[in-house]
Amino acid sequence: MIFLGLLLVLLAGAAVVLVATEESARYILFGYTFEPNHIEMFVAGAATAGVLLLGIWLMMLGSRRSAQRRRRLRSVRADASDRVAKLEDEKRELERKLEREHTTDDQLVAGRPEETAR
Repeated sequence: MIFLGLLLVLLAGAAVVLVATEESARYILFGYTFEPNHIEMFVAGAATAGVLLLGIWLMMLGSRRSAQRRRRLRSVRADASDRVAKLEDEKRELERKLEREHTTDDQLVAGRPEETAR
């Protein structure tokens, strides 16, 4: 959308430059000669202004949509990062718990007298 808006703005700008650089009211465009009267010139100017405004509107709309997409992506990444951090914390807690269980089991086994020593 941004590209299409930029294209329309450039098209309107080219029309303004074409009218501003001509010395007479006779315009040659694509091999055709135009000699508009005052009303036709006004309508052409209004159409050019409409194309310019449409181009600016499309550029703003595309920029807003891109910004929303970037915000949404940033939010999703932050959520994923939070989930990974929670899983890592849970993993560390489970590792500590497992280590404590192994330590307790080792102490119980070491504290028992062996039956073969009798």
